[in-house]
Amino acid sequence: MKTSIRRTLKTLTAATATAGLIALGATAASAHVTVNPDDTGANGYTHLTFNVPNESPTAKTSKLEVKLPTDTPFTSVSVKPVEGWSAQVITSDLPKPVTVSGTTVTKAPSSVVWTADATHQLGQNEYQAFSLSVGKLPAAGTTVTLKAAQTYTDGTVVNWDEQSAEGQPEPKHPAPSFTTTAEDGTAPAASPAAASPAAAAQTSETSSDPAAVWGIVLGAAGFVLGATALGLVLAGRRGRTAAK
Repeated sequence: MKTSIRRTLKTLTAATATAGLIALGATAASAHVTVNPDDTGANGYTHLTFNVPNESPTAKTSKLEVKLPTDTPFTSVSVKPVEGWSAQVITSDLPKPVTVSGTTVTKAPSSVVWTADATHQLGQNEYQAFSLSVGKLPAAGTTVTLKAAQTYTDGTVVNWDEQSAEGQPEPKHPAPSFTTTAEDGTAPAASPAAASPAAAAQTSETSSDPAAVWGIVLGAAGFVLGATALGLVLAGRRGRTAAK
């Protein structure tokens, strides 16, 4: 019986260590600048939340710049205040005129810059959420890419501007992005099976949320540990039966 218990305890230790490694991997995978829209319906307005982690072991994050699309520009951009951070919405001439809701647009917000004061710069193991209210969103099926530049106090600038390709490994510095869906209140034209790629794209975007990743990790770890504990109980019962 003692041998069985020792073997089971070793399994439990290994399972716990594996769960820890999985958790660390999930943390590393989610340590990107990401964007989470609360609504992706075409021709509507949405709130965009950018989650920005500090990834430097020696410097602090002092500035974030997000580039807004110019081929499908937002005609309305509002910034949610963040304590200790000033925000500036920059408007520029578009590369070419664009028609938005029947109106020809030649200028539009092209970027938003947040700058921290010395007290609110992001240190190690810290992150900050920055929110925008934008509209109108482009037609359904459009990928909205929002390239970002993260500046550190040592002068380092990390550009989150690499495009992700289906079937390819995620790039080191992927650009925050999301895909628009059918206009709110409008029945989708395609069948549920045909519409699944758009739904999958939205799910892929939101799954980068660290909270969602941790939920999956902890659920898997709980299953492994529960199964191991059951094995320990059964091993004890077999030992007592053999002793009789």
